[in-house]
Amino acid sequence: MADHETGEYETSGAGASTTFPMQCGALKKNGYVCIKGRPGKIIDYSTSKTGKHGHAKAHIIAIDIFTGKKMEELCPTSHNMDVPNVSRVDYQLADINGEVVTLLDPDTMEEKSDINMPEGDLGALMLRQFEEGKDLVISVIKAMGEEAIVGCKEASGS
Repeated sequence: MADHETGEYETSGAGASTTFPMQCGALKKNGYVCIKGRPGKIIDYSTSKTGKHGHAKAHIIAIDIFTGKKMEELCPTSHNMDVPNVSRVDYQLADINGEVVTLLDPDTMEEKSDINMPEGDLGALMLRQFEEGKDLVISVIKAMGEEAIVGCKEASGS
């Protein structure tokens, strides 16, 4: 609503959506898709011919980008599916305290300590290299309000 006397307007935030619609037939292997409300990376995509009911179908197999679980979906190629807005950001590793990782944004120099240590080989590699005193660059993937560490490499100046 506008206040005509003062000229002030109420606005809402930019509200960037976490997903956007895309026609199922336009999805490609190695792209991203939401299946059952979870973001996934497409590992296999195949289409079937139109049947007697007139719709070509797409068979999509994806891996959840956060949990690693396999997901499948069968959808007419003319229908829309949600595609998550996925971003990947590199941070410098500042500290590891138990299961919590403290990261430093190299551009703004702001600390980020709301992310957990990854499990498995990646977590073990990060911990070993951190204890050896190496400068590490940590890759964090973000989608649909979740984020996770997906990679680590030695900083290129150390």
